[in-house]
Amino acid sequence: MFKIAVVTLLTSLGLASFSVTSLAAEDAWLVLQKAAFAARELNYQGIFVYQNGNQVRSVQITHMNNAGQELTRNMVLDNRVYNKKSPAKQPREVFSQGSDIVIFHPKNDKVIIEKRRGQNLFPAILPVNLKSLKESYTARMGALDDVAGRQAQIIELIPKDAYRYSYKIWADVQFGLLVKMTLLKEDNEALEQITFQELSMLNSQDLNWFQPSIDLTKKYEMEEAVLPSRVNSNWIVAELPPGYVKVDHIEFMVNGKSSPVNQMIFSDGIASVSLFIEPIAKGTRPKIGHHLIGTTHICANVIESYQVMVVGEVPLATVQQIANAVSFRKQTALNR
Repeated sequence: MFKIAVVTLLTSLGLASFSVTSLAAEDAWLVLQKAAFAARELNYQGIFVYQNGNQVRSVQITHMNNAGQELTRNMVLDNRVYNKKSPAKQPREVFSQGSDIVIFHPKNDKVIIEKRRGQNLFPAILPVNLKSLKESYTARMGALDDVAGRQAQIIELIPKDAYRYSYKIWADVQFGLLVKMTLLKEDNEALEQITFQELSMLNSQDLNWFQPSIDLTKKYEMEEAVLPSRVNSNWIVAELPPGYVKVDHIEFMVNGKSSPVNQMIFSDGIASVSLFIEPIAKGTRPKIGHHLIGTTHICANVIESYQVMVVGEVPLATVQQIANAVSFRKQTALNR
């Protein structure tokens, strides 16, 4: 009788433990879901610091949701990032409206204006649909912490395989906004960190801030970087690493080159990898092999006289698999 009672008690404790663990995991995903919506729906302004190795950059962000339309302005405050010799240079400004991004980039005595297709930028790093993340990561509740004078809940995103790194995410307890994020290697070494130093919520609907700082002493030149109508669809990737899907495919021109560059972007919901393909120009020595520059893995290959390069802040196995899976589909009468 005593043995049966002990077994029953242990079984009950085990079930209770499992139930609490499952609840904690579900709570973690709810916190992340709230953070994903908060970054897109709230009106806020602040200064965050981006750190990757020795590179440190301070950025002022203003974000507003105006009747469902997202408007964001990022202004780089550290002029030394792009011109160490001229600290008085006009700051780089990035404006986004929905998925359209316009960059005002000071260069010598002029300002280059570039149009690009958008990607998720801090603090809107998390996708609204968390399904892809749930397939590739386990979410775990951490402790409470203080970020920019605000209480934040720590969530750990732990990869289920070797094709992605882990993430540590801080979400504001009151509003849900993501206020800090750290990218971690397998040994928990921090590769990249973004954190708010100042943060405040905006009550005004005034849109006067959504315009560039014009320097009348400079010449402004429009540079159309992306040509989405000319995408070469004959390039295919036979087998992507688990959890990754193609989220974009664009084609753009690079100064000094006569042929366009194809770029495919793959993501698992939070990590992203870019694949670049371009013809190898005569007299140019092709690149083959893999390199590590800072925290970024680069894998280069040559296919059908084209230079193929895969770039991403992901494990080496991820960029290698994508590089080895690229192939060129020959034109036939059926697929022309």
